[in-house]
Amino acid sequence: MQFTMKKAKIAALAAILSLSASYADAAGVLTIGRNEDSTTFDPIKSAQNVDNWVFSNVFDVLVRVDASGTKLVPGLAESWTVSDDGLTYTFKLRDAKFSDGSPVTAGDAAFSLTRIRDDKGSLWSDSFKIIDTATASDDKTLVVKLKGKSVPFISMMALPNASVLPKKVVEANVDAFAEKPVGSGAFTVAEWRRGDRIILKKNPNYWDAGHVSLDGVEWIVIPDDNTRMLNVQTGQIDVAITVPFSRVAEMKKNPDLTVRMDPSTREDHMLINHEHGALARKDVREALDLAIDKKAIVEAATFGIGEVANSYIPKGALYHYADNLQRPYDPEKAKQLLKAAGAEGLTLNYVVNAGKETDEQIAVLIQQQLAKAGVTANLQKVDPSQSWDMLIAGDYDISVMYWTNDILDPDQKTTFVLGHDTNLNYMTRYKNDKVKDLVAAARLETDPAKREAMYVDLQKMAKADVNWIDLYYSPYINVMRKNVTNFYQNPLGRFFLEDTVKN
Repeated sequence: MQFTMKKAKIAALAAILSLSASYADAAGVLTIGRNEDSTTFDPIKSAQNVDNWVFSNVFDVLVRVDASGTKLVPGLAESWTVSDDGLTYTFKLRDAKFSDGSPVTAGDAAFSLTRIRDDKGSLWSDSFKIIDTATASDDKTLVVKLKGKSVPFISMMALPNASVLPKKVVEANVDAFAEKPVGSGAFTVAEWRRGDRIILKKNPNYWDAGHVSLDGVEWIVIPDDNTRMLNVQTGQIDVAITVPFSRVAEMKKNPDLTVRMDPSTREDHMLINHEHGALARKDVREALDLAIDKKAIVEAATFGIGEVANSYIPKGALYHYADNLQRPYDPEKAKQLLKAAGAEGLTLNYVVNAGKETDEQIAVLIQQQLAKAGVTANLQKVDPSQSWDMLIAGDYDISVMYWTNDILDPDQKTTFVLGHDTNLNYMTRYKNDKVKDLVAAARLETDPAKREAMYVDLQKMAKADVNWIDLYYSPYINVMRKNVTNFYQNPLGRFFLEDTVKN
């Protein structure tokens, strides 16, 4: 999923450089430097990694994805059964409490599922419209009836945005909840200093609190990559996430640090605004694809760590189509297509996340590559807190962003980028009714072979339409001090901070 957030970059850096008086000095408090702040603590109103990765610390879901990122395991639901017709799911909830001490009930779970389906502010409503009813037959039994069979439904229960929330608290004041939530996860929100940090404390009411070693966690906003790396090198923070590719070799040589490169479902891609002028034409978008040298980007910007992407479904994920089309780098053919389309001398507004080393390097490379095809890309560097809002508003022509899967099933990303009205297909404004219909059909197909064929077709169709331009796949790269152990992400990006130890 995506990223981004708000405000006070200079103030945040100043605060980070004076950590000495912080709560973070306490034993057992893990300090994590990240490049952007959260946007909300209302799970249904975000589709960004910067939020979801913290949601998983604060909230809990009915069903989880395990540390390997390959199978579903119990979360708040200790067990579940499915009716013979595949339409009714019955979840048995464990004895658990929210951070305010109130019990987690099936009524709270039913409320959370209907809310993500029906709330006008939900970015995930399309994915949950398959739910007909969600009811509590008793405090520990949740019964969900579907409108039709849905293979990805049980995987969607692990989506951080479908976390179980306390109905009473949310309904009392949803805006206050979005600032300082009540959850049932391993940690609770003590304070959110916007633009600076989120301070979490161990949740004594967490159902598995005995397993949690840390006393707390601080997610600290350090937008500048160089500053973030310097802070972990000097011990001002314990962990720095999203290490720039250019710094990996250097960090590995430091005896005080450990670099982890965990397998991921991350794909970086170029978003294209299909509603802007010539970009509405498929042949123009194809020309842009031909004009971009992905191999050169992988070699120069990722230092060979990345791998050229050929599909929106990442390598290693379910139904990835390894033989999907990869257009060759051919600026001359791109020129011809643009001329035939009447789009010679095309000028594009390229929104770039400022302060992100790799994004800025890629922007310069792509600008140079497009120029060889006669396309002028004007780079508009903006704080990452602004770029997401600009995408939503359509205030861009092209922009490089990234996505990581949040569930095991490909339906989530497929719906979000190809068959989703609510978010304008990941802000690209891409439209293809045949694709949208196939997305819906693939969600319901229970035969594995037929379903795989559908996703192969979807990958082919997306590539043919140039819904966006696939760039590269890469691992999660994080660096930590030697006194930190068991800090890792699974392929879906979840940080298992309940396993992390700080000595």
